[in-house]
Amino acid sequence: MESEVTPRQPLRILLVDDHALFREGVAALLQARSDFEVVGEASNGREALALACRLRPDLILMDIQMPVMGGLEATRLIKAAVPEARIVILTVSEEESDLFEAVKAGAQGYLLKSLKSSDLFDLLLGASRGEAAISRLMAAKMLEELARLERKDRSAPPGAANPVQDTVLTEREIEVLRLVARGATNRDIAAALYITDNTVKFHLKRILEKLHLQNRAQAAVYAARAGVLTPDDCQQ
Repeated sequence: MESEVTPRQPLRILLVDDHALFREGVAALLQARSDFEVVGEASNGREALALACRLRPDLILMDIQMPVMGGLEATRLIKAAVPEARIVILTVSEEESDLFEAVKAGAQGYLLKSLKSSDLFDLLLGASRGEAAISRLMAAKMLEELARLERKDRSAPPGAANPVQDTVLTEREIEVLRLVARGATNRDIAAALYITDNTVKFHLKRILEKLHLQNRAQAAVYAARAGVLTPDDCQQ
């Protein structure tokens, strides 16, 4: 007798945007697929916080510029109240300051509203697996900023504080951290280091715990500030 395969549960999503027509369009795109379920909609950050606490969604798609409460403040509050929820910013803003504030607030990703629907689906599914969901343009901006921070670290006077030395990361954890900062997926890291996906997940969990970080995007920023990246990394 053949064993039954348990179907994968759809990703439960909360949409947050002050433009009702845009929300309806995104909701229609997501609901047309069996791997997504829109469980709620909010028009501002305050509504999003209340719904996130009540619905406990798997993932929240969050705009930045909204009345009553903006997306960045809402992200900070939601991550404090519902830490297991993954938040992905979906916005028109290409400002590096918004990108880095979103990452610091705990966002799992930063996407632009100009992206294709097929790319949106792939990035959201990746975010559900713990990967960073970042549009190509914003990823390029992040790498530019990481390169600038790395150059700044290299020009620091001898004896300046070194975050890597001050934190007990193993050599393998530093290797994993470098690959994370370069945008590698768990599968990419496993192939590069000749380890299993589960081992990669274990190392990532330990890295985030040791550095008191919430996600891969924050780890990428830390990697540059800690001098983990090399100029070659930043140019890739």
